[in-house]
Amino acid sequence: MRTVRDYQYVSADDRGASVAIGNFDGVHLGHQHVMDLARIPAAPLGILTFEPHPREFFAPDAASFRLMNAEARENRLQKLGVELLYELSFNKALASLEAETFAREVLAEGLGLTHVVVGADFCFGKGRAGTAHALQEFGARYGFEVTIAPIMQGNLGAVSSTNIRNALSDGRPRDAAAMLGHWHRIEGPVLHGEKRGRELGYPTANMSLAGLHVPKLGVYAVIIDVLDGAHQGSYHGVASLGVRPMFGGEEPNLESYLFDFKGDLYGADLSVGLIEFLRPEENFDGIDRLITQMDADSAQARSLLAKL
Repeated sequence: MRTVRDYQYVSADDRGASVAIGNFDGVHLGHQHVMDLARIPAAPLGILTFEPHPREFFAPDAASFRLMNAEARENRLQKLGVELLYELSFNKALASLEAETFAREVLAEGLGLTHVVVGADFCFGKGRAGTAHALQEFGARYGFEVTIAPIMQGNLGAVSSTNIRNALSDGRPRDAAAMLGHWHRIEGPVLHGEKRGRELGYPTANMSLAGLHVPKLGVYAVIIDVLDGAHQGSYHGVASLGVRPMFGGEEPNLESYLFDFKGDLYGADLSVGLIEFLRPEENFDGIDRLITQMDADSAQARSLLAKL
């Protein structure tokens, strides 16, 4: 997969794609349907998205909301067969383009697109004034075809990033997975922590949640993929997602314990899939009580994951 970040400097080989446009936060089943409509024999499959997310650009101090960071999104799109990722820098200049100007200068002249697919609720251009149907009119004017994809409905209602965030906030990772089409994953490098888990007999791989939507705090059964390094592979485990109330923590992070694992994971990139919410985060009245509960959490997680 090739990545293009500036629509004003695009090589001939990177023009003429059939693209799906959107933020693709989570790359859920609705996103995948839009992508499937963009798959045509006559052109390479592309994704047109933006970084930072426009919502981050317009409200930089708002609470973190993203289901995945840019790297995780890129990894997922590559796995789904995307050939060209147009990850345009979302800045003041791009945000100020009128809808028709965006269609002409970015989509037609800049990227040279032949086919564009958007969701029925798609809005674009300055003030989000452009609609999906307006894009169809601009496409006819400037030489690219436009397909409008209906909003996908599932057993839990509309398949949307908002509904997925709500499921995760409620501690329902399986409902989130039903809309995503895959387990919700938190990806990133293993960071050095305070190493308390090692002292308790449960050494953990610590990961930051910075910039991401924080699911319900508590303990989860997880699948951990080590993406690189000497221990690359997939492991079952149990993870604590929270602020560690017994130890005065403030910022939530993710601490994963890999079953039957020995080795050093510092600096490795992990992808941790949330499978089942086991219990809320608790403040125990002593270390012995905490270890007893960790033993029980591990046994429950092993049993659940063995049935997958």
